[in-house]
Amino acid sequence: MAAERDVGFYRFRLARLASSDLPVDQALFARIDRTLDQLAQAARRRDAKQVTAAAALEPIEAGAPRQVPRQIPTKDVAALLAIAQGAKLHEHLVTHRLAVATPTRTRIPYAQLQRLEASGFVERDSSHPVQAGQPVTLTDAGRAVLTRPHRAGAPGTAPALLPPDFPAVSRPRR
Repeated sequence: MAAERDVGFYRFRLARLASSDLPVDQALFARIDRTLDQLAQAARRRDAKQVTAAAALEPIEAGAPRQVPRQIPTKDVAALLAIAQGAKLHEHLVTHRLAVATPTRTRIPYAQLQRLEASGFVERDSSHPVQAGQPVTLTDAGRAVLTRPHRAGAPGTAPALLPPDFPAVSRPRR
């Protein structure tokens, strides 16, 4: 972080020296050369720290399990899309039924919310009372499901064209 900050500092300093605010003389050229050298050193330090950090993170990333989101039903994808726009779990004051409401007036049944929570796609903020509305948000796994490419369907599943129910040319009536 400090190495990146140093690079930014020397870049800013070089831009200030190159502006037309200062008189052009030999002292300015000397300051520009000195700043360029300092910028090059700062960039080398930053690059070395980046290589060290990448080497330290490599075994951690290699040991982390790669989770590929599985295929989920289309109705669950639609529910995740609705939740992504903002959603709250509410309890009906009379019937005490639970349902998720979204700004687009989409209602998601509580059973579906429980299924999405069990899959790890959504989470709710239980610090708020259900009667006032508990915010429901997507987890990283839920966002991954929405951002991965979806297949439109198996090849050859386009709907077949049906013949018309009536003749194309009408016959004159008697």
